[in-house]
Amino acid sequence: MLILKALNSIKKLQFYKYVVLLLLILSACKDSQHSSSQINIGFAQGLGNHPWRQAMNHAMEIQASLHSDVNLTISKADGSIKKQINDIQKMIDDNLDIIIISPLDPNALVPVVEKAYAKKIPVILLDRKINSDKYVTYIGADNVEIGKEAAQYILSDSKTLKKVLEIRGDDNSSPTTERSLGFEQTLKNNPNVELIKTFRGLPVEAFRKTLDSLGNQNLYVFSFNDELASKAWQVARNAGTENQIKFIGVDGLNTKDGGIQLVLDGKLNATLLYPTGGTEAIESAIKIHNGETLPKRIKLSTTIIDRLNAEIMRNQFDKIIEQQGVIENQVNAVKQQTKLYSSQKELFRWSVVLLILMFCLIAYAIYLIYAIKIKNKQLTLTNERVTIQRNQIEMIADELKESNEARVNFFTGLSHEFKTPITLILSSLESLKDTFKSKGTKPAYELELISKNSNRLLRLVDNLLDFRKIENKTFNLRVSKTNIYDFTYGIFRDFENEAKKRNIKFEISSSNKNIELYIDRNLMDKVYFNLLSNAFKFTPDNGKIEINIQDKGNQVAISFKDNGIGIPEKEISNVFEAYFKGSNNRKNSSGIGLHLSRQFIELHLGKIEVSSFQGTEFVISLYKGNKHFNEDQMVKEASVTNAETLAKNAVNHDFDDEGFIHSAPNDNERYSLLLVEDNTDLSFFLNNKLTAEFDVMTSDGTDAIDKALSEIPDIIICDVNLPDKNGFEICEILKNDLRTSHIPIILLTALDNKESYLQGLKSGVDLYLTKPFNYPILIQSLRALLYNREKLRYYYTNNIGKIVDSKSFGSIEQTFVNKLNQIIKSNIDNPDFSVENLADLLNISRIQLYRKIKAMFDVNVSDYINNIRLEQAKSMLQNPELTISEIAYKTGFSSPNYFSTVFKNKFGVSPNVFRKSAGED
Repeated sequence: MLILKALNSIKKLQFYKYVVLLLLILSACKDSQHSSSQINIGFAQGLGNHPWRQAMNHAMEIQASLHSDVNLTISKADGSIKKQINDIQKMIDDNLDIIIISPLDPNALVPVVEKAYAKKIPVILLDRKINSDKYVTYIGADNVEIGKEAAQYILSDSKTLKKVLEIRGDDNSSPTTERSLGFEQTLKNNPNVELIKTFRGLPVEAFRKTLDSLGNQNLYVFSFNDELASKAWQVARNAGTENQIKFIGVDGLNTKDGGIQLVLDGKLNATLLYPTGGTEAIESAIKIHNGETLPKRIKLSTTIIDRLNAEIMRNQFDKIIEQQGVIENQVNAVKQQTKLYSSQKELFRWSVVLLILMFCLIAYAIYLIYAIKIKNKQLTLTNERVTIQRNQIEMIADELKESNEARVNFFTGLSHEFKTPITLILSSLESLKDTFKSKGTKPAYELELISKNSNRLLRLVDNLLDFRKIENKTFNLRVSKTNIYDFTYGIFRDFENEAKKRNIKFEISSSNKNIELYIDRNLMDKVYFNLLSNAFKFTPDNGKIEINIQDKGNQVAISFKDNGIGIPEKEISNVFEAYFKGSNNRKNSSGIGLHLSRQFIELHLGKIEVSSFQGTEFVISLYKGNKHFNEDQMVKEASVTNAETLAKNAVNHDFDDEGFIHSAPNDNERYSLLLVEDNTDLSFFLNNKLTAEFDVMTSDGTDAIDKALSEIPDIIICDVNLPDKNGFEICEILKNDLRTSHIPIILLTALDNKESYLQGLKSGVDLYLTKPFNYPILIQSLRALLYNREKLRYYYTNNIGKIVDSKSFGSIEQTFVNKLNQIIKSNIDNPDFSVENLADLLNISRIQLYRKIKAMFDVNVSDYINNIRLEQAKSMLQNPELTISEIAYKTGFSSPNYFSTVFKNKFGVSPNVFRKSAGED
């Protein structure tokens, strides 16, 4: 089957290759034919907007349109020599076939024209010359002859003395200089003519003053072109002397403002026809491209146009323009037909190609039908085998996943279970230390050893759980502003005793003791302890360990250096890998401490590096500031203890119990406490400790809810991992039950992750303590919760009328109080309304109602009902229209005398006195 697939692939590739090759050949042939038949001509026009120049451009375009193989490009310099040079250079770079130039300046263009000549590109000069002979031909009228003809016209006009003004061009081009030369040579030494003045361009004010000075003499004005002649006539008209002056121009254009029209309008006496040469330039370019030899000079003929032949000339030019229009239309029609023919020819070519492709595809499709039938049979068999294998793989993967999850859950659960015995050990140690402290003696060395190793065991368990969190990527960074030297010094002091015992020189230094960083103190504490524990583990007695903090711009480097056994060079790159253990390490090690350290540092977006030479050095680099943390990662924490304070005071690892409330309540005021814990040792320990202050009831979790509902304790301590329902479920049930929703609940658990905290908050827990916990903290937490409950009781006992509007109770208690008050107020005038009636309407038992009211308001139910009645009566006494007897009966008292007695006992005055004092106010 594989061989068949390979053959099919080869056939497909060959088929597509031949098709693409055929298309490329057709396209190349077309492009080759197209490009080889074109004559690319470039025209560098010196001036752009003059009518005579526009006529030149138009003549070229018309003549080029008559030849389908001519591609004409016109560049207009608009009087800029620099632009004209750049235009010519671009034509040279584009390697055009022929370049036509109408130069602006005879000298400036010489280098670029000679460059084109050197590149074998034929150059045609039109109208103007340059000071070089590196061109093929020059096309234009004889400007010297034009000047002479103008002079002859003036001489032949009359035999009287004539005065002449000459207006020449304002540049140094060949037409300007040659016309002036021919004009002046003809007039020279002629006694009947006096050349008064020659103007360069037309300075209007100077020209007008000259006309004024000459008066009505026989005056002639010869201008370089018709445009200057028309402007000179306008100046004379403004002076009122236009009829005494005869104006002669050059160009003879047949336009609205051209020379022929000026002659017909009487503004000019004559104009000399100056052909543009556009048509001749295109024809000459084609001849050059075809290999014909042209003369160096192609002279264009000229003639004088005056009133005698102006009309004839105009008619002839109109006919020519009309013929040009017809020719343009015919050329456009030919182009359209040519384009249509080309598109039809291209369409036919592609149709033939597509027809061939279609036949090939049909043949190939027939072949594929038979091939696919064979493949389908083979694929069906293969799919069946793959399906069976896939199902087997999925089954094995599910089993592996379940097995792995079970192992991980067992591992995690077992790690959590370690915390309960550690809690017992540490709590028992606290009790023993308290005993020694009360006797005024120092705890035994063995107790310190047990405490030290218990805390070490706790760190190892935390490392295991942290490793699990890192693997699951569930760490939540909580950074706070911290003085890094004070933080480091606090941990440094924890290792000083170890250093003294082993005579290790243990030092700390810093380039700046005021550096503040944003760090997660809990995680960084684990990093420090891991690095220092390793340093002490692998450093021999009498060795040296140094901690150094360096300020390095926007970073801080913290170095931990020892002179221990070091790390082999070939193994140093594996130090931070999980479960790594060096070949020279003979100590017990889990191999995850340094791995976790690196993960914690990377969570801070820092880095940790290691080097080993005569010992080992770890360097932690952390960024300053908090810009690299998200807002939800930053928390506010109290400052760490100042290093100077730690240095003055001896390290005290015992928990200081001062500041807590030590006074135990009287036996009559003892609170009831329900302890829910399935660990027998921890339950016995806590029961034994808490009995001093509380009436303790215990439960292993199986009957926790029943005991809470039946006994209604004042407070509950509950573990999370229990045999039946877990602590979160028990808390949620009790907090959602009207009978027990008011009871404060403390959860004790080894689960210290964010998800567990959130679950506890959702269940309604009042306090969340993680194992191992400190007993003094637990007892103070119990006292604080009960104290807050007492404050709430006191407030509402003395403000019974404000309870309805309060939001201090939870939503369930608030609903209960609202319903309670509503029932009492709706029956306030019923003297037979009893506690039993109230309990029935609330759907709870009398004893549960009693305990609920007692727990919430510290009064019995009857007193609570009377307080509502008295508050109502107190309000009604402010209405003078009601008698005291009416108020007594309306508030449910059996007689006015009994009402007065109860009212006076409550408020200290009789109803009558209260009414008078209220009226005076």
